[in-house]
Formats: sequence, structure tokens, C-alpha cells
Amino acid sequence: MEDKKIVIIDGNSLINRTFYALPLLSTKDGVYTNAVYGFVNVLYKIFEDYAPDYITVAFDRKAPTFRHKAFDEYKAGRKKMPSELAQQLPILKEVLDAFNIHRVEIDGFEADDLIGTLVKFCEEKNVVPIVITGDKDALQLASNKTKILITKKGISSLEAYDENGVLERYEVTPKQFIDLKGLMGDKSDNIPGVPGIGEKTAIKLIKEFGSIENLLNNMDHISSEKLKDKIATYREQAVLSKKLATIMVDVPVEISLEELKLETPNTDALLTLFNRLEFRKLIEKLKGNEEKEEDQTKACDIQVIDSIEALKPVKEKIKNHGSFYLKVFHDGKDIRNDPVLGISIMINEKESYFMDTQHNTNIIHNLKDVFEDGTIKKYGHQIKKDILALRQYDISMNGIAFDSAIALYLIDPTRTNYEVNDIAAEYLNEMIPSEEEVFGKGKTKTTYAEIAQEKLMRYGYNWCDTVRKSKDLFIKQIKEYELEQLYYEVELPLIEVLADMEFRGFMVDRSMLDTLGQELDKKIGCLTAEIFQEAGEEFNINSTKQLGAILFDKLGLPAIKKTKTGYSTNIEVLEKLHDKHSIIPKIIEYRQLVKLKSTYIDGLIGVINSTTNKIHSSFNQTVTATGRISSTEPNLQNIPIKLEIGREIRKVFVPENEDYALLDADYSQIELRVLAHISQDQHLIEAFDQGQDIHTATASKVFNVPIDEVTSLQRSRAKAVNFGIVYGISDYGLSENLHITKKEAQKYIDEYFSQYDGVREYMENVVKEGKEKGFVTTLLKRRRYIPELKSKNFNVRSFGERTAMNTPIQGSAADIIKIAMIRVYKELRDKGLRSKLILQVHDELVVEAHKDEIEIVKEIVRHEMEHAIHLDVLLKVDMNIGNNWYNAK
Repeated sequence: MEDKKIVIIDGNSLINRTFYALPLLSTKDGVYTNAVYGFVNVLYKIFEDYAPDYITVAFDRKAPTFRHKAFDEYKAGRKKMPSELAQQLPILKEVLDAFNIHRVEIDGFEADDLIGTLVKFCEEKNVVPIVITGDKDALQLASNKTKILITKKGISSLEAYDENGVLERYEVTPKQFIDLKGLMGDKSDNIPGVPGIGEKTAIKLIKEFGSIENLLNNMDHISSEKLKDKIATYREQAVLSKKLATIMVDVPVEISLEELKLETPNTDALLTLFNRLEFRKLIEKLKGNEEKEEDQTKACDIQVIDSIEALKPVKEKIKNHGSFYLKVFHDGKDIRNDPVLGISIMINEKESYFMDTQHNTNIIHNLKDVFEDGTIKKYGHQIKKDILALRQYDISMNGIAFDSAIALYLIDPTRTNYEVNDIAAEYLNEMIPSEEEVFGKGKTKTTYAEIAQEKLMRYGYNWCDTVRKSKDLFIKQIKEYELEQLYYEVELPLIEVLADMEFRGFMVDRSMLDTLGQELDKKIGCLTAEIFQEAGEEFNINSTKQLGAILFDKLGLPAIKKTKTGYSTNIEVLEKLHDKHSIIPKIIEYRQLVKLKSTYIDGLIGVINSTTNKIHSSFNQTVTATGRISSTEPNLQNIPIKLEIGREIRKVFVPENEDYALLDADYSQIELRVLAHISQDQHLIEAFDQGQDIHTATASKVFNVPIDEVTSLQRSRAKAVNFGIVYGISDYGLSENLHITKKEAQKYIDEYFSQYDGVREYMENVVKEGKEKGFVTTLLKRRRYIPELKSKNFNVRSFGERTAMNTPIQGSAADIIKIAMIRVYKELRDKGLRSKLILQVHDELVVEAHKDEIEIVKEIVRHEMEHAIHLDVLLKVDMNIGNNWYNAK
């Protein structure tokens, strides 16, 4: 019969490891949770890998131990536990209690001593001890029965040691490991050891003499006089160090095997805790997740529709019901040519269908009236992809009533993903397979054609069912958070707008792109030659090591920053060296041009659609925490404009043909206008109402000069202050931007706030509100949670304060441009115009305007942008027309 096992966990050691192994997670209320989250995951791994019969967790207490009494400096100098970790200890103990896991802690003794005592007790009871710790001190407890598992690589794996394992690694027995510590000492516990003796020497001595006591009794046999003198000098310290390093195995604690038994967790208590701590992925563990993939479809028999005849009654049911859930399987990324291979449609929990469009495309065309009927509500997840998939069949989807990804984004805007299987696990307490699990590792949406229909059916069912189950839950939260207007009037209508922009794309002049690439190559070649001349030799400019050697060793420039591998040559370092040598500006420009070439010449060429000769960027609604739209493949929002050659990249973006021109409309200083409205600062409102140049007006106030005497330098500095204030800039940040002293920068900021006291009051109030509520909101109630506001760490808290100041401004500006996009798009469509909205970049819209419609388009765009929302200052739009994006801008 196999011996029973006990897992003994060093609580303080393990929670410390998990705290530093995981990013600083927190709940919406600002309660830090990463260490507890990691600890619980290790627990589940222990249950799975070791199936213990007994379990306990030992903790240290703050009271001094016998070691402190023997040596005042014991553990002196050890960093105080971060408050972000300290607040998690009582939470962990709550969790352990809910798991019904025994824990032990006693004044005067460390967790190590309790562990040692438990190991001895269990060995005597023929129970196999397995010790989990991050501290190698515990290796002295290893035996042919006891295993010590040391956490390594954060918490992702455990390194196991028994008696032979210790002998193999350290060439000494577990008991002799104490002697090693006595000679080597231990910096983490401030155990002194013998100065100058490291691991190799200590191992050699213990292998030869067996113990510290025997070594001290046979010092004449030490061959090295220098080593002998060291040991003689510090002999008492060596003995003391061994005593400090020795784990007690006879702590007076009453224990019984019965109380150490692994009990069934209190599921209700854990569920309550995990919900409070927002551990949604862990909730699935409580449910067992024993359902098989096949069981997911038991509640509903999926009917395959592969003919028009079979489709007719389904369409009738859809029309009668007035709504359905959907998932479109679109094979590939070419939205013009890659086919739809199937459509999952769910009417309710008992009626689900799979449209076999791979073998019968007529089914798609026959569903056109259903998809385009705005009175039939459509519910989906990432529904923009479904809209795009149907566009190639000349189908426009109307009646979009719910998108679970967008809903979750509004509820929890700082998540890293919004996948359907995560919603099932975290919000529905259900475990459904991910796309990779269903279709196979490495499979992507470009390989749907290779996937068996049965798997597509099951995946589509799970997708639709998750949307169905999450709908009421998310809608309830949206209402609770007062997000109905933002969700129903902005984010949902925006899906159609973004899909249309993606489908239409932006025409690219390939020959001009090639010409720009050649120009860049020439410039890079000339710069390379100039840099080599300045350096006096040729080298790899792209190699940090080689560049560092040139700048700091050969040219003797001051090394601003060093890394583990040598000198740092990042942009911050180069900018600080800008005026130190003429080679530096050339290197900075070289890097900018190389990035332009690789990212915006070669990169753009790689994403031109071979059928349309356009770039079809993907516009993302659920990426930024502020609510801004982002774009990928390529990122058209990051085309650099600081260098003229960078701005010229916009020249390659042209109208579809000569019948069209590009109209570029850009909000004028929208964030400052939003700031004026939110802060109700009368000076700002007055400046905008009078049509003053806001930067000149600010310069006049900050520098105390008449408005008509403001210099260009003063206006430039006031502009930096204006936009810096919006982003909660510090004196250091402003001084770096303007290349002035921190003192001068702080003077500018102080003067600004003395003149614009409404802005100062707003900034103070929004930070205070953020700390009280845990979040701040935009004008349309968009939330952003900022747990950093409660951090004890100054830098983290300062970041939180800057975020609190900026989010309502930047987020409101993002909401406004979205409203403008929807209104412009609908006006152009409803008036039957050929002109189309094709791009949004921050506060800018680009319309491909038919030349016969330019005047009416200008009127529509200006009106809809300037009336997108009512503010106490007018919204203004700057507008230009051109034959390419560069000229229109």
C-alpha cells in the first residue's frame, strides 16, 4: 500500500514568489490580488500533480524569534514587505480558510521551524512530506522520504530535491547543507558566515571535514594559510551562522494528522471570494469542468441547412421571433475574395442551425433579406467580422442590437482580450473550448476550409450560446453603469461604420511608394557614410554593442546609462547627448529613416490588397482604455509627421480614381475645448468664445504680456504647457520637452494654474473622485478604472493621477469623434451620395469625395462634426481638399 502524502507550504515564501512573478493585478476597487491569484494557481497545480492526502500552510509572525535574540542583526536590512503585498496576506488566509486548508503560525518561531517540525512528525507517522517553498534553506530537511520542491522561473515550475538530489547538486548531504550556510552565510537573512568564503570553497571544506565543528577542530589540516586565518578569525561567527541557519524540528506545537487532512473546499465561500477578487478564470475550477465537448450541444440539436427548401421554414421562424444570434465562418483575411464556409444561427436555446454555405452559396444570397431587415435584431460577438464577411455577397447587415465583445469592453475597458471563451469562463462559470482547442493548435481562421463541419457546428453553437447567456447579464451592467447612450447610440452604430471603412479601404499609389522607398534608401546611404566618417571607421550602426563602443569608448562621450550587456544607446540617451557630438543627430535621423523604410514603405507594400490595390486597415474598438479607435495591419494612425519625409508618406494615399478628391477634416484643439467645458474655467471659455488663438492667449497669461506682444517662442512654450496640462504633465516632463530647468517648468505650471484656477480645481477634484470611486468617467459616462491611485508607490500613484486627469478629456474627445463619424457616415449614405468616409485618425476624418459632390460633402462634414455634441464652447473644424492625403492635410 502506497504511503499517504502531505504537502507543507511555506506561506510567506510562496506568496512572495507569486507577488514578484505576476504583474500587479488589482480589482476595480483597487485591491491588489496578483500574489493571491498566483498562490491559488499553484495550489491547483499541487492538487493536480501530487494529489495530497494532507495539507498545511505555515506562516511567519512579526514577533522576534530565538534567532533575533541570538543575533541582533538577523534579517536586518531586509526590505520591508511592499504594502501591495502586505494587504494580500489576510486575503490569502481567507482563501485558505475557504479551501478548508489547515494553516499554522506561532509567535517566536519562523515558518521554517514549523515546517521542520511537521516534516519530522509526518515521517514518524509514515506520511510522505512534500515541502513547497522558494527558500533553499529547506533543503536541509530533504531525506529519502521528504521531497523539497523549490519554486523556480517565477512560479511556472518546481524543482524537486530528495536526499540524493541535494547530494548531486551540492555534493553534500542535506544535514551538511546547514554547514554550507554556516560558512557561506546568507545575504537574504543577513547570516554573516565567514567573509570571503563562497559556495565552491564551502563545499570543498565540508566534503573534506564533514562539518563546521570538525573543521574547527582540525584547522591544522587546512592547506591554505590565508583560508586558515579567515576561519580562525571568524570561527565563532561560523558557529553562530550554523545555529541561525539550522531549522528546528521540535517546536512545541500540538498537531494531529486528522486536522491536516485535505478537506473538500467550501465552494460557496470560494465563489464569493473569487467574485470579490474578480478571479473569473478560477471560478471554472470550482465547477469541475467535467462536461465533454459533446455535452455542450446536448441541450440543442443543431440542424444542418444545406438547401433553399430547408432554409425556408428557418427564415419564417427568424422573422416571427424577430431576433437571432450568429457567427459567420469566413475563411481568410481577403474580405473581397475568401468565401464564407458556414453560418451558425441560434434563435433560442432549443433552436440552432448551421448554414452549410461552403457547399451551397445560394443559402447566403437567400438570407440577404433577413440580414438587411433592420427590424430583426442581430446579436453577436465581434460582429464587425460577420458584417465584413457578408459584404462580398452584397449583403449589408442591419439591426445590430448586441455585441458581447463591445459590451464587455465598456464594462471592463482595461482587459487584454475579449474572447468568447473567456466570457464563458469568467462571467458564466462555464468552460467552453477555445478556437485552438476545437480546431487544433496552430490553426487560424485561414484554415476553416480544412475543419470538419461537425467542429464548426459545435464551435458556432458555443459562440452563439455564450452571446445568448451573457446578453442579459451585460445589459444589466451597462444600465447599472449608465452606459446605455454610449453603448446603443455610439459603440453599436460605430461597428457598421468601421466595417464599411475597412471594406472600402484606402487606395495606394504603388509607384510613388516605390519612389519614396528609393529616396529613403539614398538618404540612409548618405547618412551611413557621414556617420562612418564621424566615427573614423565602419561599424554596424544597428548594433547597440558596436555603437556603444564607438560613442563611449572611442569618442569618449559620457555614458548616460548602462545595462547588463553594456552601454545603453536608446533614444533617451541619444537625445541627452544631442549637443555633445555632431555624430548624434545623424544617428537619431538614421534610426528614424530606417524605421520609416521598414515600417511604412516595406510594411505598406506588404499589406496592399492584390485585388483592390488598396490598404484595408483593421479598425479596433476594444483596444484602448480611453475609448480611442486604433488601427492595425497597418497602423495608419502612427504615420510619423515630425520629419518631412515621414509626412510625405501620406502622398501615396490617393483617391480611388480621378473622379474623386480627398477631404480631410480635423477638429481644432478638441481636447482643450473639452477641458474648457469640463473644468468650466471662464478664462478658457472666454478665449474660445472670442476666437482667440488659445496658445497665444495662454502665453499672454503665463508670461504676463499683452496678447499682441507674445513672441513665437512664448507661444510655442505655452502650447507645450496647454497640451502638457491635458496629459497631467510634471515639471520634469515639461522641462524635458522644452529643454529648460525643472524650476522654470514648475514656474510655468504654477503660473498656468494661477491664471486658470478652474482647470486647477478640476484636476484636483477628478483625482479625488477617482480615488473615492476607483474610476473616472467621460462626458458620456465611459469608465476607466484606475487602481494605481491607491498605490503606496509614488511613481505608480503619480501615473494614476495623470491618468485620472487626462482620461475624461481624451476619452470625451474620442467619444465625440465617434459620434461625428456615425453622423457623417449616415448622412452620406442616406442622401445617396457617392462620397464615402474612409479613414479616422485621432481627431481627423478623411472622406473620399466625388468631385461633383464636394460642396455638399463639405457642408455635411462640417455640420455633423461641429454639432456632434453640445459643449459650452463651440467645436471648430479645419478642412482641406487635395489629390492625396498629404495635400488634403
